[in-house]
Amino acid sequence: MERVTGIGGVFQRAGEAASLRAWYASHLGFDLADFGGVQFSWEPGGSTTWAIFDGDTDYFGRREQAFMVNFRVADLDAMLTQLRAEGVEVIDAVEESGYGRFGWAVDPEGTRFELWEPPPGQ
Repeated sequence: MERVTGIGGVFQRAGEAASLRAWYASHLGFDLADFGGVQFSWEPGGSTTWAIFDGDTDYFGRREQAFMVNFRVADLDAMLTQLRAEGVEVIDAVEESGYGRFGWAVDPEGTRFELWEPPPGQ
């Protein structure tokens, strides 16, 4: 049986696409290609996760938010500090588990996203 081996992309609808692209480039360091997106290459051992959450989850923030993207970062604290300094809405909670450390922020259109610092060695 053929199986999916990872996430090929995450796509987001935006009211002001050019402005939102520029925001992500500025605040998260995305190096946008001509088509308006980014392709991430992973080192051996890296991974991308896809999961289904119950419809009544509070994990995404607003109930009307249909998806959330998880971005891998090397230093969660430094990224959250940078985003706060740039006036980005950052959720105060940081969660730690065997999977690593997680934090959240919100883009200008109200879409909550997750930042993930993997455990050492991953």
